[in-house]
Amino acid sequence: MTHWLAIANRDNAVVIEKKQIWGVPKRYVNQIAKTGPGDTLLVYVGQEVVDRDTTLPPAITGCFAITSEVYEDTKKIFTAPPRLRDEIFPLRIRLAPIKVFDPPLEFKLLIPKLAFITNKRQWSGHIRGQAMRVIPEEDYAYIMKAAETPRD
Repeated sequence: MTHWLAIANRDNAVVIEKKQIWGVPKRYVNQIAKTGPGDTLLVYVGQEVVDRDTTLPPAITGCFAITSEVYEDTKKIFTAPPRLRDEIFPLRIRLAPIKVFDPPLEFKLLIPKLAFITNKRQWSGHIRGQAMRVIPEEDYAYIMKAAETPRD
């Protein structure tokens, strides 16, 4: 079993939760092709400025089990960020929820103990420019345990 961190925006995190599907652009075929049923997918969303007074921190919104092989679908269900314009994220996998984190788990609080983040000061370099990445078992276990801890 492989544990994946999927990098999404908040709009797409809602799509993932409601439709139980994850999708990536075709250029990430080599990443998504390595997934398979039984793997897990943690959904990471980046920082988002809502308005002048409100900024949502980077967070993990939930954990899903991958239940299908990769398939292609061109139905537009995801919201592309401005830099990707008309991207439809056609390479997809089906998911089943393991746990939706409500509220989302603030990512920056996790960084000190995440093994895959080797540069704790410039941690975003471990995520930026990717659709998804493998994380070690110890990081997956730590994130899932942190999600069970009561938060305000």
